[in-house]
Amino acid sequence: MSSEVVPVKIRGILPVNNGEAVFLGNKDKVFVIQIERSMGEVIKMFIQNKAKQRPLTHDLMTHVFQGFGISVERILISELKGTTYYARMVLQQRNELGRKIVEVDARPSDCLAMATAQKKPIFVSAPLFEEVEDMSHILEDIKNSSSPSDEL
Repeated sequence: MSSEVVPVKIRGILPVNNGEAVFLGNKDKVFVIQIERSMGEVIKMFIQNKAKQRPLTHDLMTHVFQGFGISVERILISELKGTTYYARMVLQQRNELGRKIVEVDARPSDCLAMATAQKKPIFVSAPLFEEVEDMSHILEDIKNSSSPSDEL
């Protein structure tokens, strides 16, 4: 796999029949990953810094990571096989023994939740970014036809 990556941001999260559509991209291109509705709500909560009554699973993971001196450095949406996206979470641990970097395979939705919770960068592998269909026009059409409260 190529080591070249493209930085992206979450450009929108919108409901679809079977979950949520997460629009990821930059000024050149936007593509969509479909995730479970509950994960879309979690990601929106982190983006909007909404208060939660109790810690969510991703909050728990963050607290455990902090206890062991681990931080999320970045996430990478790495490939697409069929209709399934794959992602990697890059973790860094610093302690009295030094620094260690570990990549963990994870669902894109979990990676996006952790990245938004911790305000960390999101990347897409360059070959995947070239492969995905540009959905910029669809996102713009949706944004132009909806009220501001409907959007992320």
